[in-house]
Amino acid sequence: MKKSADEEIKGWVLYDGSCGFCSRWAPLWQRTLERRGFHLATLQSDWVGEKLGLPRGALLLDFCLLLSDGEQLKGADAYRYLMRRIWWTWPLYILSILPIFRTFFDLGYRLFADNRHFISRACHLPAVEQAKSTRKD
Repeated sequence: MKKSADEEIKGWVLYDGSCGFCSRWAPLWQRTLERRGFHLATLQSDWVGEKLGLPRGALLLDFCLLLSDGEQLKGADAYRYLMRRIWWTWPLYILSILPIFRTFFDLGYRLFADNRHFISRACHLPAVEQAKSTRKD
């Protein structure tokens, strides 16, 4: 049976699975994203590096959106793309494209992305896989 246009995969939201914040935040958005045709995967997934054609070091620098047509969006641009497709995030999207706010949005993203592992440690947020392996039963 043919899938309807609403059921087709529009892309993959790729996040750093080794980041405690990212590995907790991304799954919270999973249902919202999947309803819009986007699926989650970690940047560490075997297929991701091959598909994006990036070495591991460069691969883990930014949140990434891989669209089904092969287009890649990274960082703040990936967030803007997704916010534009979720009606209740439109106010943030609009702010993020206005000239002065765009600069602040981009700087805020970069600052967070560059310090996400420090933030995760400071907030005691180990990566999900790490938390599972250190949990005492």
